[in-house]
Amino acid sequence: MNVRSSAAVLAAVAVIGAATPAAADPSPSPSQAFPSALYGGKDPKFDGVWRQSLALLAQDTVGVKPAAKSVEWLARQQCEDGGFASYRADPAAACDAKTMLDTNATSAAVQALTALGGHDDVTGKAVGWLKSVQNEDGGWGYSPGGASDTNSTSIVIGALAAAGEKPDQVEKGGKSPYDALLKLALPCGGDGDGAFAFQPDKKGKLAANADATAAGVLGALGQGMVVEPGKKSDATCEKAETPEQAAANGASYLTAALAKDDNHLMSALAGAEPQPDHGNTADAVVALAARGDTAQAEKSVRWLEKNSASWAAQSGPAAYAQLIFAARATGTNPRDFGGADLVKQLNATGPAPQTAGKAETKASDEKEDSGSDFFGVWWYVGIFLVAGIGIGFLFTGRKKQQQP
Repeated sequence: MNVRSSAAVLAAVAVIGAATPAAADPSPSPSQAFPSALYGGKDPKFDGVWRQSLALLAQDTVGVKPAAKSVEWLARQQCEDGGFASYRADPAAACDAKTMLDTNATSAAVQALTALGGHDDVTGKAVGWLKSVQNEDGGWGYSPGGASDTNSTSIVIGALAAAGEKPDQVEKGGKSPYDALLKLALPCGGDGDGAFAFQPDKKGKLAANADATAAGVLGALGQGMVVEPGKKSDATCEKAETPEQAAANGASYLTAALAKDDNHLMSALAGAEPQPDHGNTADAVVALAARGDTAQAEKSVRWLEKNSASWAAQSGPAAYAQLIFAARATGTNPRDFGGADLVKQLNATGPAPQTAGKAETKASDEKEDSGSDFFGVWWYVGIFLVAGIGIGFLFTGRKKQQQP
């Protein structure tokens, strides 16, 4: 996950004292062309690297060999110092001081390119860059210098682990990423009851955030977006003195939250009508399965099988990827996910793969118009909010929002 969430993508906006200008129309011009190697058909300005990374990683998990040009496009998005921006329209142009590098995009690219193999030079430089922008508390924010948050710290942990690093030994000022996560974990009891917060609020108070909790459980376990079902375990909330206990506490919180709303999570987006959060639910499934909390994970993946089709079609490649990750984590067949072939649907959002894996008989070189911008206008709102203050959004695959 890692970010993660719908499986689609998303960004959370952390803002401290910023004004909100009017947002521009986020709809791209009908004549606007995007790279043919890119997955999804919507404007990639804020999620190009993210959705490409998730698409390629998901394909790899199901035995699909992506188009070479799609993998090369992702690798060429890297800046000379090793970091990745959310999207660079012209990879041939050198990055400069105005290029907004992104720990979430960088970490997702590391996980994808490591899994695909053959890009050690790219992933090595990316890991080096991530280490160079680690905060003094041991964690990471969305952008270099931004306050540490659970989602960013967790997806960086996943990237470090994928690249063969030992996250507990990656320290800054004597603090590791796990030290940062433990500071963002709420105690047992009360409204938080073992959850993770996204970030402290202006007064330093922590508020439970289901999206951050799903990411935090994976991070505390040292896992990336692709997991195998863990050994069966019961999650109980106790004082979190270790990352493992913090993960157990977070899993306990997620289990209760999922059971409360018919095995899915609800969107916490401010001002929105109450509605299911498919991406966050998929991320929660992966987190619970990784820890071995299989009973609730299986109930929630069954809910996704019945209810996620329209959401995934609208949201695009990262959404399909998140659902594939949730299917894999629970031993569910992604080629028969509630009657849908997630692999075929994902493949159709980008160039035809070199090999389509088992049971795949047809691949299209045509792109879907659905794209991956589950973000839509919220990305534009977010970019205006954070302009000039150095605190970003964060990807983890679904709409993330810090709760008050």
